[in-house]
Amino acid sequence: MTRDEIIKAYEGYLACLNAQDWTNLHRYVADQVTYNGHLVGLDGYNTMLVGDFKAIPDLSFNLTRFSCDPPLIACSLAFDCTPVGQLFGMPVNGKRVRFTENVFYEFSDAKIVNVWSVIDKAAIAIQI
Repeated sequence: MTRDEIIKAYEGYLACLNAQDWTNLHRYVADQVTYNGHLVGLDGYNTMLVGDFKAIPDLSFNLTRFSCDPPLIACSLAFDCTPVGQLFGMPVNGKRVRFTENVFYEFSDAKIVNVWSVIDKAAIAIQI
């Protein structure tokens, strides 16, 4: 894939997430996707994302930094949201929090095959 193709695919992926368009997630994520080194598969990845939106009804993926070196993308996503209960084991309970996720994606055949994610949980902890 070219850099432009990967960027277009990633933009489509973010739009899919923000629209909660789970029926089209397969267009962007491979059947055998891994998350932080663990094979979760498309179904497991979908279940994780649905759970994220259940815990955070106003969740929105906002891209703040981006670098592409095919087949990899490195980015930072910013979140400004109000989780309804526990978030990463912390009692947020409707309090507005801001945090970031630094994430690397690897693409193959125009789909995400590997995801490595680090969420700034310390930023959440100091806000609650």
